[in-house]
Amino acid sequence: MSDSTERSITVKIPHVPVVDRFPFPFQEDSYRYSNNARALRSGKVIQITPDYHEEIRKKRKLLLEKPNLAYQSFSHSMEAQWEILELLMNELVSVYPSYFSLQKRGDHILFYNHLLDEKETFTFGDKESLACEPLDFIGRHVQEDLIYLGQRDGDLYMDAGQLCFPANWSIAFDLGMSYLEFHSPVPHFSESGLAAKVRNFLLQMEVGKPFTRYNWTITLDPILETFPETYDEWGKKKYELTPEKVGEMVHLRVEDQRLTRLPLSNGILFSIHTDLISMKDLIKKSEWSERFEKVLVDLPDYMAEYKGFSTYKEQITNYLKSVNTTTK
Repeated sequence: MSDSTERSITVKIPHVPVVDRFPFPFQEDSYRYSNNARALRSGKVIQITPDYHEEIRKKRKLLLEKPNLAYQSFSHSMEAQWEILELLMNELVSVYPSYFSLQKRGDHILFYNHLLDEKETFTFGDKESLACEPLDFIGRHVQEDLIYLGQRDGDLYMDAGQLCFPANWSIAFDLGMSYLEFHSPVPHFSESGLAAKVRNFLLQMEVGKPFTRYNWTITLDPILETFPETYDEWGKKKYELTPEKVGEMVHLRVEDQRLTRLPLSNGILFSIHTDLISMKDLIKKSEWSERFEKVLVDLPDYMAEYKGFSTYKEQITNYLKSVNTTTK
């Protein structure tokens, strides 16, 4: 860890319109499940966006009100949690020195979050010096969901995770499952053999060679926290959707999923940065609008069903088709 002097800083994150920073996920006019992982050139886990303050507020509220849904861990993950804390803290002060800084005196750590005007003091390796577990602690300072996959006995296991913004999956349910077990609900992914191939790919990941991939789905309204346990709260939104509301309500949800081999624990840090864009913003780029229409038209029914928008897929394609026809 590097040393830094304490300073009082008032910092703001520059505003960038969502359409200029959204990670549009489609490179072709068709989408099928594949191992679409690619080398993460930057090597960085964390992204700070203009949504930082709002998303950190949501995270902390969820961790306070629904702690068992948003955070789970096994005790044997503790050493890896400290490793992740150190990795991410060093990255934050290195990549975003205006936003974060720290001091280190032996194992005594002073960590400064200038975006939130917060100072945290703790002893590295001493869980009692933190108000929560190390993975939970650092997760409260970043927008990403953070999952630790332990590697042992030739497999990967979900051993810990702060999951505040799930796309309809549950860390409380999946904790302890192997890679193939927690991917078993994905249609055609396991039975096709692709899940095993991806798992074997991950098992062979090397330190210093991280990967990233995009995953996507549809969300109604800008709701990040779609826990299956709270489906009764957000699932009913589909009954409110009308053709006139598609532009406002329907959001393309993209997860930038980054995978980093941890050198000490030999596990994998799986980080998920989620972005949402409404259809009314997405159509500002005609190439996105036209491609997304083609992707949806070509998308197999089982994928739309699994992703949860089969009942209103036609409303989205009709909206895009209308826009794309008008602009040609």
